[in-house]
Amino acid sequence: MVKQWWARRRAAARARAEAGMATVEYAMGTLAACAFAAVLYKVVTSGTVSGALQSVIGRALDAPF
Repeated sequence: MVKQWWARRRAAARARAEAGMATVEYAMGTLAACAFAAVLYKVVTSGTVSGALQSVIGRALDAPF
């Protein structure tokens, strides 16, 4: 009986020690996604890429059916 009590106590202590890990992992994932979005925005709005995208869209709109 005492052995089971100690096992439950150790398991509860481990669970408490790792309780905040999911929150930290979500925060780091969100931060990485925001950083990637910022870099992608800068690339897409740059002059070279913007011109290429406008060219592709223009050719697609002028395509004969």
